[in-house]
This record gives sequence, C-alpha cells and structure tokens, in this order.
Amino acid sequence: MGKVARMLMATPFRTVQSWWRKTFSAPTTDEITTLYKAWRNGFLWQRLRLWLWLALICLLSFTLRDIYSLFFPIAELQQLPEVLTTQRLVINIAMLLSILICLALHKTKLGRRHPDLLFLGSSWSISLASQLFATLRGFALPDTIGWSLLFLSQAVLMPVCWILHLLTQVSVLVYYFGVNTALGLKTPMPEHPEIYNITFILYIFWFCIICDMGVYLYDRLQRSEFYARQELESAYQKLKVAEAKYRSIFENAVEGIFQSSPNGRYITANPALARIYGYSLPEEVTANFTDIEQLYVDPNRRAEFVRLMEKYGSVSEFESQIYRRDGSIVWISEKAYVVRDEQGKLLYFEGLIEDITQRKQTEEELRVFFHAVSHDLRNPVLGTLMVLKNLLNQGVGTGEQGAGGRGQGAGGREQGENTSPLPPAPLASASFQSPIPVSRSILERMIQSSDRQLNLINSLMETHVSEVQGVVLQHQSVQLLPVVKAAIADLEPLLAQNQAKLTNLVSADLPLLNADPTQLWRVFSNLIVNALKHNPPGLLLTINATCKDDMIYCTVSDNGVGISKQQSDRLFDLYFRGASIGNSVGLGLGLYLCKQIIHAHGGEIGVNSALNAGATFWFTLPIS
Repeated sequence: MGKVARMLMATPFRTVQSWWRKTFSAPTTDEITTLYKAWRNGFLWQRLRLWLWLALICLLSFTLRDIYSLFFPIAELQQLPEVLTTQRLVINIAMLLSILICLALHKTKLGRRHPDLLFLGSSWSISLASQLFATLRGFALPDTIGWSLLFLSQAVLMPVCWILHLLTQVSVLVYYFGVNTALGLKTPMPEHPEIYNITFILYIFWFCIICDMGVYLYDRLQRSEFYARQELESAYQKLKVAEAKYRSIFENAVEGIFQSSPNGRYITANPALARIYGYSLPEEVTANFTDIEQLYVDPNRRAEFVRLMEKYGSVSEFESQIYRRDGSIVWISEKAYVVRDEQGKLLYFEGLIEDITQRKQTEEELRVFFHAVSHDLRNPVLGTLMVLKNLLNQGVGTGEQGAGGRGQGAGGREQGENTSPLPPAPLASASFQSPIPVSRSILERMIQSSDRQLNLINSLMETHVSEVQGVVLQHQSVQLLPVVKAAIADLEPLLAQNQAKLTNLVSADLPLLNADPTQLWRVFSNLIVNALKHNPPGLLLTINATCKDDMIYCTVSDNGVGISKQQSDRLFDLYFRGASIGNSVGLGLGLYLCKQIIHAHGGEIGVNSALNAGATFWFTLPIS
C-alpha cells in the first residue's frame, strides 16, 4: 500500500518538475552551445562593471546626503527611527567598501572567468549588509527602496541568466522573513512593527516577478538571435566556400563559359572563353563584343542560334566557324540554354563554348584516310580477288598446259577489263610468256587471304561509319526466327568446316520486333563466327530467345574453352582481341559492332563465361 501511495504522489511531482524545467529552468547544455555561454559570460562581465560603477555612484549620493544631514538636518530624515538616523551612514560606508572590493575583483582572472559568482557576491554585499547590521542591532529592516533599486538596476543592465537574479532576490527575502521570524524581531517603525505586511509582500513579490520575467525573455531572445547569427554566419561561410569553389570552376574550366544578352552582347565570360577568342582577359571579351554576330564567319549563324534558343529553349553541339582576335578562323561548338524570369521573360543565354578546331582537323584527316582505304586499298584487293577467282574457275596455271594458256589469256583479258587499278604492263607481257604452273590449293589460299583482307577493310570502314554517324537502322516489323535461320544458313559451310553442331531453340511464337533485320543478322553471324574462331573443332552451339518483361532475351552459348573475367570486361571494346585468337589477323571489330547495333536498338549486350566452362553471349531487344 505504501508503495502505491508513493507512486501516486510521485506522478504529479514529476509532471510539475518536467513543466518547471521546460518553462523556467536554466537552459541546458544541449540547448546552449559553448559559444553562447562564452558570449553570455562576456556580456555579464562587461555589464557587471557598468553596474558596479552605477551602484558606487548611487551609494555615494546617499552617503553624501547623510553627511550633509549631519550638519544641516533634513526634515524628511528626521521622521525616521532614531536607530536608522544614527547608523545609516555606517551602513552606506560598509556597502561602499564592498562595492570597491567587487570592482577590484572584477579586474582579476577570477572575475573574468566567473562573473556569475561576482554578480551574486556584489548583490549580497549590498542587500545583506544592511540586513546583518539590522539583525545585530536587534530589529528587522524592510529596505523597500534599496531592494527595488538593486533588483531593477540588475534586471535593466544585466538581463541574462535569470536564475542569478532569482537567487539574489530569494536569498534576501529568505533572510528577511526567515531570520527575523526566527529571532522574533520587529521593524523600528512604531506604526508598522510587523514584518508580514500584505502590501509590502505583494509589492516585493510582483516587483521580483516582473524583473525576472523581463530577464528571462531577454535572455531567450538573445539566445535565439545568437543562434540565428551563428546559422547566418555558418550559411555565409558555406556560401563563401561554394562561391569560391564555383568561382574556381568558372575561372579554371577548359570550356568557355558565357552569359549573353538576346541583343548580342556578352554579359560575363571566363578566361577560357577569352583564350578561345584570342584575348588575355575576360573583361576584354565583354568590352569589345557589342555584337556577337561579328564573330561568326557566316553571319547567319548567330540568327540561327537565337532562333533555336527561342524555339527550343536550348541548343547542343551548335558548330560554327568564328574569327579570333588575330583574324584566324577556328571551329567552336556551343551548348546553351535560355534563362527566364518568373513571368517567362527571356533574360539572357547561358552556356559553354568549346574549341573543336583540332577535332575538325582530325575528322578531316580521318575522312581522307578512309577515302584512301576505300579507293587505294579496297579496290586493288577486290580486283585481285576477282582475277584469282577467274583463274581458279578457268583452271589457269594448274599444270594443264593448253588449258592454262587459254585460261591465262582469258584471265588477262578479264582482268584488264574489270580491274582498272592494276597496271597494264604485266598483262601485256603475260600474253607473250608461258603460263606459270600454280596448283589449285595455292590459288584457293590466295583467294582466302584476299577475302580476309577485304573483310578487314570492310570492317574497318563500317566501324568508322558507326563511330562518326552512328549505326543507321532501317526499322520494320521483324520476326526473329527467320533472321536466325538466315544467319545459320549462310554459315553452314563454316560450321561444317569446323565440325560444329548448332541447335536453334528460337521459337516462332515470339512477339514482333521493331528492328533492322539486316543488322540483327550481322549480330547473330558475328557471335557464331566469334565462337567458331576462338574454339577448337567439334564445338556445340545453342541459340535461344525468350521473353522477359518487355524485352526479348537472346543467347548464343557454346561449350568451348571459355573466357576469363579480365577478358570479359573488355571483350566489346574497340580493337580488343582475345588471347585465344592465336595468329588470327582479325582487328577485334566484330563484337564492338555487335554492341553498337544492339545499343542502337535500345538493348544491352554482355557475356557470361569462365575459363573451361564455355561462354554465353546475351543481348536484349525491346518488343515493339
């Protein structure tokens, strides 16, 4: 029963205690940072010095009044009790000495480090000095005027840490009511000898409450403002850091960064843009270009730029030729967007400018190079291949003299008619010389070699086109099974030559694809040829395709030697050749082209394999 009673009594006590802490308790460590405590202590220490000087002057004025009254009695003081008339000067002098001591302590390390202790000490030295003197003289002293001046001056000049003010007030009042009641002392005023005066108690109570409430609210306000200043300072520092970071990006960027007005003036420019235009300082760009149209070799380019910006809100890879400061011409690529206000009014253009002169030169060199590959390499190889195939078909040089002579002549005439890049001198001389006996196997190997050279050249050119222009797709509704069957049919001789067995599991019930059948045929052919090329004879191949969500998942699997993890990661890179190719003369373009084709269709491609565990090449195609 006792335990239950204690619990019932503890509940309301805890509720009141929690309310008291939230509402009137001093701020906790979690609520006030070390910086705020340091600021509050500094504020209290500075104001305490002002208050001590004010208290000293105030007490000195009352002391001078008492000294004057000794020689020239003041009527109002004659009405006080005799004990106060004779002893008040002593009390004032004692309080003056205590204030002087506090002023001396104020300058010490103790005063700087603990201004709160000095606050309490100075307050008690004033308020309790008169009380102790009155107790020793055998009476109670209700110093209403002294307490009012003390509490009010402290609340006005040092409105922080309200708990200190409360301690000062409570200490004086506890002494006055407690000690005087315990000793049975009375006031020296005959008309009001009792210490429990209702009007006096209400006045002191509400006076202290008002002072403490003002200090409490001011302290809370100062703390809120301090936190706001700290957050503002922190935000300002972060802003400075961010500004410095973005300023560094702006100043050190390789691309030119600009803001331009719709009427053709540069508002801002970074050093990179100045360098592109041939200037040393960005300020020269903003100062010298009053009309950006003057920059372009083709004056209509600026108008086209503005038209696209107004229509689409942005442009990308807008390539133009411009004049630099020295009159030279360079290529630039612009990427920009429109900046508008809240009402949608166009304010300015903002974007990047890149010098692409070197890239344009490289593209031109590549164009010349691939033109040379196409005309100076491909055509001669194609002509040689045609001649060798004609020789093989007509039996020239195979050891049969008569047939060889006739075949050589026919071959020479056909070669002269169909392959103009070949020089005519050997053909003319060949008609007067005896045929050179060449076996059929040598001709076949020569044809195979020429075929490989032609395939390499074609792959190189296709790769270049896909890199520069992207893979061009001719989309149509495609059923996957016929594409796979066509690829297998074309590769049947190669499968037979490698003694490979291929199983086609592709179903005819698969959904239609919106794809390019020719390009898909190339993907399946390249994956099959890649498997045959990298594995020994007798390979088992399996082609399959299944639906997964809105994609068709295709696989080409084999039971061959497999691929290492290091090779798998780079298998689809341009010009990468696996270690198992051996002496193959391939350039490593087949899988790269497969990746380009599948990505152009919106799918993904990859491989799952391990050494001595076969390989499964997979790719996905979106269902139309």
